[in-house]
Amino acid sequence: MATVTVRQATILDLQALVPLFDGYRQFYGRPSHTAGAYAFLLKRFRHAESAIFLAHEGSEPVGFTQLYPSFSSISMVRIFILNDLFVREDARGKGVSKMLISAATDFARVMGAANMTLSTALTNTHAQAVYESLRWRRDEQFCHYSFPL
Repeated sequence: MATVTVRQATILDLQALVPLFDGYRQFYGRPSHTAGAYAFLLKRFRHAESAIFLAHEGSEPVGFTQLYPSFSSISMVRIFILNDLFVREDARGKGVSKMLISAATDFARVMGAANMTLSTALTNTHAQAVYESLRWRRDEQFCHYSFPL
């Protein structure tokens, strides 16, 4: 079995990230759209709008996570949103998601963030178990809403 490594991705990793990002979207019921995935990720890199971490098993890309910077006005601090986390099905159960989350939290600390937030589907109990095993706490104070534009 090859060793799993995680590092911050750069624009040079775009080709490796696209199939993972497309797989992530398909996991949440979206149709495959690799051209759209490429364009979306390219914009994030070009505008420095996110931090992406890429996991490899040996030389094979197997997972990624993407953070978006934000702020808490109430607390007057920087925060990060762990917006995307995906591990290929054949690489699951090897601790890859925990390694990606660890890299993301280390990055957020170095950047001076006070906390990180995330949301996941109510039906994604596997992901919830991973987050809770890493001491993430479910928000019991706020309801989250969205408004389609």
